[in-house]
Amino acid sequence: MSEKAFNKKLPRRCEYCVYGKSLPGITEIICRKKGITYRDDYCRHYKYDPLKRSPETAKISDNYSAEDFSI
Repeated sequence: MSEKAFNKKLPRRCEYCVYGKSLPGITEIICRKKGITYRDDYCRHYKYDPLKRSPETAKISDNYSAEDFSI
């Protein structure tokens, strides 16, 4: 789990930055350092915040049988 949260290959985005703030109804990010920016943009002040990422949804298989639920 932590490997995915701190992935070094993750693209830099203002959306995941400590200084960026997303507001409802606005597609841009409000940055404390640069002002209003796009979600895909980033600057030299970029600092990753793993809590701003939303987890991927888990895919549930449909291939269950009655034996899977018996003890």
